[in-house]
Amino acid sequence: MTAPATRHSLGDQFQGILTAAQDGGEWAVATLYRWLHPAVIGYLRARAGDDAEDIASETWLQVTRDLPGFSGSYDGFRGWVATIARHRALDHLRRTARRPALAVPAEDLAAWPATGAAADTAQSAIDAVATGDAVALIATLPPDQAEAVLLRAVLGLDAITAGQVLGKRPGAIRTAAHRGLKTLHKKLDTDEPQLANSQLTGDTRTRGIPSR
Repeated sequence: MTAPATRHSLGDQFQGILTAAQDGGEWAVATLYRWLHPAVIGYLRARAGDDAEDIASETWLQVTRDLPGFSGSYDGFRGWVATIARHRALDHLRRTARRPALAVPAEDLAAWPATGAAADTAQSAIDAVATGDAVALIATLPPDQAEAVLLRAVLGLDAITAGQVLGKRPGAIRTAAHRGLKTLHKKLDTDEPQLANSQLTGDTRTRGIPSR
């Protein structure tokens, strides 16, 4: 069986691919990996910086090991993988006694659009910001707002699933993401002359985040 062409096109094929992966189909496991890994590595770069690749490897080892026991939907699977990635990142940070990085290169996040139900309040707000430089400012947000933005805009989780990952109510996630993105928008308005100058000098780091 041929795997879907892109990580955003699983749709109704998800359950069939999941079943095949749980039955040991290597092509199906590879499809799930290709579909979700770019978002996972982006989230982990924000959480743990240069250690993201190692943590991602640990994440996928656990996903592969525990996959036969997973039962759920398309969104549930993303939330399950996000939970594993978050736990692995926190474990790593505890071992190394480091603070979360929460600083994402703008050119990286520009390639990670939210999809599905996540394209509501949080995605509308990030579209309004309309520049990758907003992401470089995530590190200045309070931790709860920063993580809500990352889960919703980077991993593409809806508020319900993101709430399950963080152990919070969906309303709290929506509020944190909205406040975080609103703060980013204000900071970008303040820095607008600098952004305009970077465009005049040919600095490409301010390219926009694509809307989905």
